[in-house]
Amino acid sequence: MSAMSAHIALTALVVHDYDEAIDFYTRALGFDLVEDTARPDGSRWVVVRPKGAKESALLLARAKDADQRSRVGDQTGGRVGFFLYTDDFAADHERMTAEGVRFLEEPRHETYGSVAVFQDLYGNRWDLLQPA
Repeated sequence: MSAMSAHIALTALVVHDYDEAIDFYTRALGFDLVEDTARPDGSRWVVVRPKGAKESALLLARAKDADQRSRVGDQTGGRVGFFLYTDDFAADHERMTAEGVRFLEEPRHETYGSVAVFQDLYGNRWDLLQPA
């Protein structure tokens, strides 16, 4: 019996609006828009991923009801829930700051790497991280 090869392909991120989310992730964070396909029910299948990423991406899923809308921006209860790795922390931090991304702290240089917490357009917390 051979071992199965697996990876996490998509992580759903609940958003208020497809177009504003696409704009933020592609412009402010520099992600690529991989797919934006209309679905018969009026929703869209919208996938974005960091430039150069091969296996992981975000599915931008528009909230469908009040329960889902209440979770937009706080999917992880206020903790950092997303980790954006970079190989050039200083350049990405500078570019993102210029695009209006809100960093919640000054960059830190820890034993595991350079890191700073930022918020996406809805308030979800992310780490921008360059591993040591």
